[in-house]
Amino acid sequence: MKKAIICIFLFISVVCIKQVNASSYTIDDQAIDKLFATATETSMISVNAFEMGSLPSNVPLAAAASQDKDAIVAIVLDFFLGGLGIHRLYLGTETITWVGYILTCGGIFGIVPFVDFIVLIIDNKDISPYIDNPKFFMW
Repeated sequence: MKKAIICIFLFISVVCIKQVNASSYTIDDQAIDKLFATATETSMISVNAFEMGSLPSNVPLAAAASQDKDAIVAIVLDFFLGGLGIHRLYLGTETITWVGYILTCGGIFGIVPFVDFIVLIIDNKDISPYIDNPKFFMW
């Protein structure tokens, strides 16, 4: 019975694929060029400002973008991928820091991610000191 169902399914698939003819599709190059000419270029800075609404003039854009980091996400990343330093990458640390985690066998054999885990659990209300922290030891 299973073989019959599979054969019917394959037969229907082949019939449907053969009915599709690629030569029936045409590309209108002039319409595409017109779309590109009228398109507006958007940068990530303007997208972030749009997503956050109107930002006050005294708040830098980078600081406003870094406030959306969640302590729970950092704790979960540290628990599962702490030895690779992925939680530090999430928190916005420089690339060399989490590469240091990898080169030191998981952050001095797992001690540093364990301490990071404890610190993130204790200070889960305000993790702003750990966001964009360039130090190897974030505490």
